[in-house]
Amino acid sequence: MAAFVLSNLVGLARQVIVLNAFGTSGDMDAFNAANRVSETLFNLVAGGALGSAFIPTFTGLLTRGERRSAWRLASAIANLILLVLFIASLVAYIFAPQIVRYLLAPGFAADPAQEALTVDLLRLMLPAAALFALSGLVMGILNAHQVFFIPALAPAMYQVGMILGVLVFSPRLGIYGLAWGVVLGAGLHLLLQIPFLLRQRGTYTPTLGRGDPNVNEVGRLMLPRLLGVAFVQLNFWVNIWLASSLPEGSVTGVTVAFALMLMPQAAIAQSIAIAALPTMAAQFTQGRLIDLRHSLAASLRGVLLLAIPASLGLILLRVPLITLLYQRGEFTELSTELVAWALLWYAAGLVGHSIVEVLARAFYAMHDTKTPVLVGVGAMSLNVAFSMAFSALFIQLGWAPHGGLALANSLATALEMAGLLLIMRRRLDGLHGRSLLKAAWQGALAAAVMGFALWGWLSISTGQPAWLVALGGLVIGGGVYGVVILAVGVPEGRRVVAALRRRI
Repeated sequence: MAAFVLSNLVGLARQVIVLNAFGTSGDMDAFNAANRVSETLFNLVAGGALGSAFIPTFTGLLTRGERRSAWRLASAIANLILLVLFIASLVAYIFAPQIVRYLLAPGFAADPAQEALTVDLLRLMLPAAALFALSGLVMGILNAHQVFFIPALAPAMYQVGMILGVLVFSPRLGIYGLAWGVVLGAGLHLLLQIPFLLRQRGTYTPTLGRGDPNVNEVGRLMLPRLLGVAFVQLNFWVNIWLASSLPEGSVTGVTVAFALMLMPQAAIAQSIAIAALPTMAAQFTQGRLIDLRHSLAASLRGVLLLAIPASLGLILLRVPLITLLYQRGEFTELSTELVAWALLWYAAGLVGHSIVEVLARAFYAMHDTKTPVLVGVGAMSLNVAFSMAFSALFIQLGWAPHGGLALANSLATALEMAGLLLIMRRRLDGLHGRSLLKAAWQGALAAAVMGFALWGWLSISTGQPAWLVALGGLVIGGGVYGVVILAVGVPEGRRVVAALRRRI
């Protein structure tokens, strides 16, 4: 979690520098649209293979002492990923104009210069997908060996690459400098982890794993997950497709707001889920389902107690936070309004996103990729329909329509969370429901008190500098929430205090 927080701080610095240079301009819209293609390729190939299929299978082999088979599996997956991504990137490079015109951002056709820029940026950033995919595999190997800190720091190196792109390349190359920074950052993401991979003393085998039952197992687990990832990526494409026809800055508005929501989600949920996955996979392999149920319930309690106040805090402090972080240079007051409006609706879905992150990892640990995929496909299908309906509704209400895209995502994710909770409860014959409900109402009560305190602070700090409003709100909100959590007797809060006392 500490590494995720550090990576997020570097990510914030990157966003400040990038938005200071480019704001919510048409060039930035083109960059965000073009970057979606390489991110989609990475998520389809590496995300599907590593998040749900490779880590449980690799961990299972290590748990059974089959070290040689585990490293042969890792070699085969690395070779397959690079081969598939090379072919996919080549196709995307050749058909980049058609991808932009008909699939990605048809709204840019009204401005041929912006459309041509998007095509150029798309082609330039394609190598990043292969670098990220290989780095993601290394991350999975290290996680399976209970190494978490360095892999969690790797995203910070990606952010450093983009910062260098803006500061070093962009003065001469403009937005193309930022694209070169993406490729550089992907390379740094991989290089940081290589020394720690070598410490594991694994052996590389030049094989594609034909006939290897472990590779076949990864493929079996990967296929349904690919479908789920494809639907998630489809929703991002739909958002860009719709936003490209909205006023200038809408693409960047939803992109920056979603990234802001993901920062606490990463620190809270991804850190817990990534750390818990190898443990839950080992418990499932050893048939210790009672222990797995306890591990999952404990993880969900922690996520609830952290995500509930984070969600409300983002909603209430969104304007001063965005003003403090980004409003300078090319990022104007109008840019702040665009991002804050989308963040209002994205932040409402933070709890759902966080719970889904942990629940999905639990299904993957149980070698079940079909269930979260089917639920996710249903939810993301609703998201597409919600996006179209809510953006149209917001226009009728006189509201900025890109907020409807964010609301659609939050509602669909909440439905996905509910479905996964019900299924997992049946699968494990219970999920410590009373304990989870108690954590939910205790967190909600403390967050409500925190909300009143923040409302009072915002009322009396009107007209004050953004840094004072935002930082004061964070201190007051965090302090009030912590005091109420201790007052209502939340055991996690008491354990934190006890740990601090021991340190002191």
